[in-house]
Amino acid sequence: MARIGVEETLTDVKEALAEMGHDVVDLHSEDDTGYCDCCVISGQDKDVMGMSTASIAGPVVNADGQNAEEVCQMVNDRLKTNQ
Repeated sequence: MARIGVEETLTDVKEALAEMGHDVVDLHSEDDTGYCDCCVISGQDKDVMGMSTASIAGPVVNADGQNAEEVCQMVNDRLKTNQ
């Protein structure tokens, strides 16, 4: 399965993705995204002006307002479209 980077605060999402067979890694810094196929962020520390730089070539899923099941579905959908 894919290597998914997940922000530390999203424990339920990490557990759900791991149960699906994904290799889940904690995102502590920008450097952690280097080998991830997809990243999941909480959306809570988004830049105030809505501007950010992408450090990953793969998809980024914003988990803000979503439950773990919805986030997992979005991750799987994005991984399918990126193949």
